[in-house]
Amino acid sequence: MKGRLSNPTTQTYTSLTTVYDYFNKKLFAGSLPPSLITMQRHKGSFGYFSGERFANAQNPKDVTDEIALNPLHFANRPAEEVLATLAHEMVHLWQHHFGDKPRRGYHDRQWAGKMLTIGLTPTATGQPGGKMTGQKVTHLIDANGPFANAAAALLREHPAILYHDRAQDLDETRKKKAASKTKYTCPTCGLNAWAKPQVTLICGTCRVPLESEETE
Repeated sequence: MKGRLSNPTTQTYTSLTTVYDYFNKKLFAGSLPPSLITMQRHKGSFGYFSGERFANAQNPKDVTDEIALNPLHFANRPAEEVLATLAHEMVHLWQHHFGDKPRRGYHDRQWAGKMLTIGLTPTATGQPGGKMTGQKVTHLIDANGPFANAAAALLREHPAILYHDRAQDLDETRKKKAASKTKYTCPTCGLNAWAKPQVTLICGTCRVPLESEETE
């Protein structure tokens, strides 16, 4: 397509791999194993972690974790917040390999403690002071914390190139387009016409005003 400089798959996954490797080095002392990063439209979530989710089809003993990011939110969130979601899931990966595994999807005290060490404060409400543990817990970025500093340095050198999912954009466009047109019908002959709301249309045959759906 016009304006495209390189392969979008290469751009996206090279960008995400660069971020993962950088955070691994800066926030986890390079201790984390590689992970398969995917993009998943997971309703109600910015991302998720799934331990040992994939196996190499040619070598079943080669198993890897999955970190998924939701591309629906790439456009409406600052790059720093998208990368914070990746770091959030990397903490889950850290706990999976080096901590005590909690029940599926649960954010426990060990996970919360590790989040704090990398400069992300857990909060179940999304606001300061929210509970740090639970089934659904997000986070706040600590100003001048390890994550904030690492993300700022990374983005200066390697701006994140992420393709966001346009599904919501297209849905909004369709809704606006539909709302901009109103059906009008001649009460005498049944002629139909479509126009913007609150206009006056006259049937050329019956010479009477057409009625809109809003007044039916």
